[in-house]
Amino acid sequence: MEWSYPLRLVVALGLGILVGLERESAKIEHHKLVFGGVRTHPLVSLFGFGCAWLASAGLTFALPAGLLGLGILAGVSYWAKIGHGQFGLTSEISGLLTFVTGALALLADIWAALALGIINAFLLSEKSRLESFVERLDKTEFLAVLKFLIVTAIILPVIPDQEYTRFALNPAKIWRIVVLVSSIGFVGYFLRRKLGARVGMWLSGLFGGIVSSTAVTIAMGRMAQRQEARSREVFQAAILAAAVMYLRLLVLIWVLGPETLPLLWWKFVALSMIGFGLALSVQTEAHEPEQIEHPALQNPFEILPALVFGAVFVVLLIATQVVQNAFGQTGAVVLAALMGVADVDPFVISMVQTSGTAVSLAATAVIVAAMSNTIAKGIYLAVLAPAVRRHVLLRYGAWAILHVPFILL
Repeated sequence: MEWSYPLRLVVALGLGILVGLERESAKIEHHKLVFGGVRTHPLVSLFGFGCAWLASAGLTFALPAGLLGLGILAGVSYWAKIGHGQFGLTSEISGLLTFVTGALALLADIWAALALGIINAFLLSEKSRLESFVERLDKTEFLAVLKFLIVTAIILPVIPDQEYTRFALNPAKIWRIVVLVSSIGFVGYFLRRKLGARVGMWLSGLFGGIVSSTAVTIAMGRMAQRQEARSREVFQAAILAAAVMYLRLLVLIWVLGPETLPLLWWKFVALSMIGFGLALSVQTEAHEPEQIEHPALQNPFEILPALVFGAVFVVLLIATQVVQNAFGQTGAVVLAALMGVADVDPFVISMVQTSGTAVSLAATAVIVAAMSNTIAKGIYLAVLAPAVRRHVLLRYGAWAILHVPFILL
């Protein structure tokens, strides 16, 4: 569609009417002074359009002079509002934005004028809903979003996107991996914060497994120490978190190392289903939801944990290449067994990211790391929850043994 001058004039007028209707309704509904109404805002938009036309015709001072004149009128309006005990600048800023919208309707792509005009009217009309949202806003969640923006929008763009050293370390690629892992973990963290107080312990374990199954296992074990009567309940939640780990790893492998996915997806799905079956086999007693103490998990978008994860990933990426070059397949498998004692995400990602790694070797090492991690979590929980120690050792031991056929296949 070709946006001729007459059509652009209609757009400027329409957007002014849109904002003016909203301001007029606010004036009637709230019985307060506002800058402009159903007639003023269309005129302001046309004023901006006319000033832009004069500027494009050679009178370059017309546009800034028009904006300055309107700014003086807005200042007078605000001064009058102060005399009536009103201190908001929303209407005055909206009037200035309407002028800019009218000018852009002539000078820029039409979407710019449409976007500013519609957003202007939307923000004005949703005042009460936005204020209500601010009242309900959780500061912790807000800070988490800000940290996400710092990690993605500020840090990522300035990191060099090129390879260094003989290990082909790319800082931008490494940080993108950190952001991806943190984003997946943040989904579980957010669900835990929003729903944790209203769901059972088993669902809390599921959400926690998206963040870190090892952290959930340790937290559950400590809870069993304080609330021995809930040992079976927290034991079930820990197994569920461990079962979710396999699905979380599949997502990471699908994004970062899809070459190994055909060898791993059905094995990890089967191991996850085994975990869910073991969790359902645990007999628990019913408790009142409000009596459940949900374990706290660290926000994955805290800057320090993100930096630690990035550092650990780089170390494991180098170590994997060194061990593989020095000791071959056996060394990589042994390293996988050792790394499984902690969270397996950094090692699994480093394994599927290492250049030159055979697909079958990477798949084998990943399953070995998962098995080692399952054994470690079983030991952590058995030590921390003596009331269910025998059940923990039996189920986690059986689960670990069932990894062996998948390693050999």
